[in-house]
Amino acid sequence: MRRVADGGTAFDPEVIAQLMGRRRQDDPLSELTPREREVLTLMAEGLSNAAIAKKLWLTVGAVEKHISSIFARLGLYPGEDENRRVRAVLTYLEGIRNA
Repeated sequence: MRRVADGGTAFDPEVIAQLMGRRRQDDPLSELTPREREVLTLMAEGLSNAAIAKKLWLTVGAVEKHISSIFARLGLYPGEDENRRVRAVLTYLEGIRNA
C-alpha cells in the first residue's frame, strides 16, 4: 500500500500469470512441433524444400508434409491472393519479434 501511496505500482501475481499464459495461448507458433519449428526456421532463412531436406537429413516428401502441417496449424489455407510460404515466414518473424 505504501508503494502505491507513494506513486508506485503493484500488480497481483495472479493477474501477471494470466497475462503471460494468455500470450502463450495466442502464439500461433506454440502449436508447432519442434521439427516443424526447425523447418519453418529454415524456410525463414530462404532455403528451398530440397535444401531443408538435405540440412535435416529428411526426404523432400517429408519436408513437404511438415510444411503442409505448418500451414494447417497456422491456419494458412490455399488461396489465390496470398503465398502461404511467405505468410508462414512472416508469422514466424512476428513470433520472434514478440518473444
